Amino acid sequence: MRSNRKEPKIEAILEAILFAMGDSVKLDKLSAVLEMEKEEIREILYKMMKRYKREDRGIVMVELEDAFQLCTKTEMYDYLMKITKTPKEYTLTDTMLETLSIVAYKQPVTRLEIEKIRGVSSDHAVNKLVEYHLICEVGRLDAPGRPLLFGTTEDFLRCFGVKSIEQLPVLTNERIEELKLQAEEEVTRNLKG
Repeated sequence: MRSNRKEPKIEAILEAILFAMGDSVKLDKLSAVLEMEKEEIREILYKMMKRYKREDRGIVMVELEDAFQLCTKTEMYDYLMKITKTPKEYTLTDTMLETLSIVAYKQPVTRLEIEKIRGVSSDHAVNKLVEYHLICEVGRLDAPGRPLLFGTTEDFLRCFGVKSIEQLPVLTNERIEELKLQAEEEVTRNLKG
């Protein structure tokens, strides 16, 4: 059954799927998603593979048994290694540490609850803490708008040297400074390794 969609559109869809998935995608799945015959999709993928090989691009398409994947060309590895070995320096600002403390001690907690406690917007701090893998979305509150609930992660426990939330210390100002330094060092170490 010949698709009525234009081939360039199908190529764009295939490219988007393979790029977003990162891993190989079985031809069966591609066929089901596009509602096309497997051989028709394979033919389009082979054309795309030839173009990737011919053109001056940093990626190539590979076939692995009955699956396809976008990969980095081997001649680009040196550049990738340089960029990945550049360590990022992460610091926990007072705002981020305050937000993290609220999440740790009140979890699961919504962004609105965090902001009520802090008295100011916490969007940036919450987003950064999620980026640093110290907090994550743990569900939604059963309330109007179904706001996201946040909690701490295993990385948080690792960074602060505790096995569970129950082991969190009672916080004093001196202890907050110690924990801040430890967490910054651990986050930086984890992201380098």
